[in-house]
Amino acid sequence: MSSLFQSLKKILPKNLTAKPNEKQVIITEKHIGKKLAENLSILKNIFGKTDDILYREFEFLNQKPYKVFICYLDGMVNEDYINLNILKPLMEPNSSSQNSDQSSLLTMIRNRILHTADIQELNKIEQVIDSVLAGKTVLFIDGFDSALAMSTQGFEARNVSEPDTESSVRGSREGFNEVLKVNTALIRRKINNRHLKFEDIKLGKQTKTSIRIGYIEGIANEKVVDKVRTRLQQINVDSILESGYVEQFIEDNPLSIFPSVGNSEKPDKVASKLLEGRVAILCDGTPFVLTVPFLFIEGFQVGEDYYSRPYLSSLIRLLRLLALFIAVAATPFYVALTTYHQEMVPSLLLATMAAGEESVPFPIFIETLLMEITFQLLREAGVRMPRPVGSAISIVGALVIGEGAVQAGLVSSAMVIGIAITGIAGFVVPAFNDAIILSRILLLILAASLGLFGILMGFMILLGHICSLRSFGTPYLTPQAPIIWSEWKDSIIRLPIWLFNSRPQSITWENTKKSGFGNKPSIPKKDEGEGQS
Repeated sequence: MSSLFQSLKKILPKNLTAKPNEKQVIITEKHIGKKLAENLSILKNIFGKTDDILYREFEFLNQKPYKVFICYLDGMVNEDYINLNILKPLMEPNSSSQNSDQSSLLTMIRNRILHTADIQELNKIEQVIDSVLAGKTVLFIDGFDSALAMSTQGFEARNVSEPDTESSVRGSREGFNEVLKVNTALIRRKINNRHLKFEDIKLGKQTKTSIRIGYIEGIANEKVVDKVRTRLQQINVDSILESGYVEQFIEDNPLSIFPSVGNSEKPDKVASKLLEGRVAILCDGTPFVLTVPFLFIEGFQVGEDYYSRPYLSSLIRLLRLLALFIAVAATPFYVALTTYHQEMVPSLLLATMAAGEESVPFPIFIETLLMEITFQLLREAGVRMPRPVGSAISIVGALVIGEGAVQAGLVSSAMVIGIAITGIAGFVVPAFNDAIILSRILLLILAASLGLFGILMGFMILLGHICSLRSFGTPYLTPQAPIIWSEWKDSIIRLPIWLFNSRPQSITWENTKKSGFGNKPSIPKKDEGEGQS
């Protein structure tokens, strides 16, 4: 019996004796055959029973008729473009009037007949599959062991519009969308430089998502670019559906609550980071572009800071720092003072707080946790519900629930005010939203356990943790730790933009010279006769 099986194994083709999961690997790695029917059968076998893979068979005339067929993915291509630039030139009699032998027929079709800009010659079935799934149209000709792939992508996409997460009063209103080539073009419009480079990588065994690395050659540090390239190539997962997937795979400190990879929807913000020497990571299917390295101080910097004069911009940046402190420490301080340190509160204020807490049946720590949970539920409901309904829930719900809770004696009015202040302050620095919520919970537990001493311990733990973080080789607290005085001009405050004569040393490490001195505007001298009547 075994000898009969061995004999059959030698006679039958390898594809028939392979296991089901091995069969597809063997077929996809196979070279394109010269027989048209065989190639068509292989494609139909690989794609299986699916109605959105379309095949169009017809004849092309050149001395003798050639059977050909095209294959494309419905919904991912522009069918009008296919009809006008591929089918019409091949099927019209005058298009094939130039006689050509078989050896040069493929070259003649590629160079003289097809009206498409991007044409690639394919030799393997696997290349054909990737091209079809990417929205290209593949042309097969009977008698040829290669195929032509043409860029015919034409799927529906959202128009370029102002991003909802990063609205601005002054500056560009453009925002990235979900199409990779559109996002690349938006950056190209901002940086008209031949040294701006983009590299493509495919990630995800099942999704094969297009990832694009962007950097300016000669400004970005090659070591950082190599780190980004290496970490992306080491990602081995089935799917990449959003840039957040990539962020979690490439960050230096995956267990930290603080972000070490930046993200933005605004092309002008990403362009400014590229000009400073950072590396951008674009992901197909999402408007959020990642930038590395990402420093702690970047969470307080907004594009509008550089579009107006430095005085108000510096003040607002200081207010953002204050907002971070309030969002993290306001309610823990309230818990610590009312529980352990009543002597530190002024008598009149203490009497008011005591009157408010008199009818509340819960300890102050439980009361704070209940209000925190309620606020997060209202916030989540406002985000997930449709926009008109969500805004009503977030505003009316907060007023009704807050007023009802105070009237019912479940919480004090001072607690409602404290939770509202911390919530508003947290919205000022959205880059640290996750870190703010988790840090506040940690400080609340320490404040309820140890009072102000616990809060001090919590801040020391957080500060020590932040000092230990790095983002692609750059210390997270740069330029404060380590101190780089030349970068303080655009740190806690922003000096006049004409003083920005160097790029961040912590990012580029080498090519830091940006522009020469002497950009300060000078007071114009009065012309002769000016002011004379």
